[in-house]
Amino acid sequence: MPPVYVPPPPANGSIFQASQGYAALVEGPRARRVGDPLTIVLTERTVAQKDVSSKSGRDGNIGLTPPSMGPLSLFDPAEAAASGTQKFNGNGTATQSNSLSGEVSVTVAEVFPNGTMMVRGQKRLTLNRGDEWVQISGIVRIADIDFNNRVLSTRVADARITYTGRGDIQRQSRPGWLQRFFSLVSPF
Repeated sequence: MPPVYVPPPPANGSIFQASQGYAALVEGPRARRVGDPLTIVLTERTVAQKDVSSKSGRDGNIGLTPPSMGPLSLFDPAEAAASGTQKFNGNGTATQSNSLSGEVSVTVAEVFPNGTMMVRGQKRLTLNRGDEWVQISGIVRIADIDFNNRVLSTRVADARITYTGRGDIQRQSRPGWLQRFFSLVSPF
């Protein structure tokens, strides 16, 4: 969503017009107003690991002694005994590692009274018969912006970074619909 443009108020007749791009001498060229561009340097790296191990066991026996007289006396006592054993050993390991690097130019969408800014932007690339999108939004402090109007993605609060793609390679990385169906109903 593009930033909302707020038209400047009409001139009031004086020489100095604060709405005409005023910047203090000590302010510099840092982004600080709605619509100002800045660059987010993507330096995302995550590593996650999880190990699970569980064991359980159960034994059970039951024995019945049939009566020695009457119609049930035909059963042998060995035929009326039952026992069972149940054991389970399970192990699981999951490891995931991701990294994302690059740069995305965004614009200031909103400036809050405390000096922080909501930034938003996206980059769309068409490479080798596929489309890729990098979208980012979050809150940036003016103090975290360097002299080149760049800020690290690790310094963006409430960051929402989305990297998606569409094309031949993306389609080939997913199983077909029939294979997905059998994966849902198969007990193995």
